Amino acid sequence: MPEADQFAFRDSRAYLDRKSSSAFIFDRLAYVDRLRAAGVDESQARAHAEAPDVALRDGIASKADIDRLATKLSGDIGRLEAKIETATAHLKVEILRWMVVTQLAVGGLLFAVLRFAK
Repeated sequence: MPEADQFAFRDSRAYLDRKSSSAFIFDRLAYVDRLRAAGVDESQARAHAEAPDVALRDGIASKADIDRLATKLSGDIGRLEAKIETATAHLKVEILRWMVVTQLAVGGLLFAVLRFAK
């Protein structure tokens, strides 16, 4: 029986061919051949090779997927920036309004104190 470490993930990376910048291809046949050479039954070797192939095929994003996501995120970020700018403008107006009201109240209070203090 082969050692468990012999088929660790770091060893299985040898079966990944980098064909382009956007896809990895898992060489199932080479993986099955290596398992068969190590004494693994044919059906088990095929089953072991199928799982990473499916996982790699479904789990790796293509360049087109990433570009679509980048476009969507750019739009979302633009909308959020617009909302933040709008909220900031409203807050500035609100703060200015309260400052004016407070200054008028303090001015009126000061006028009343000076008027009645004499």
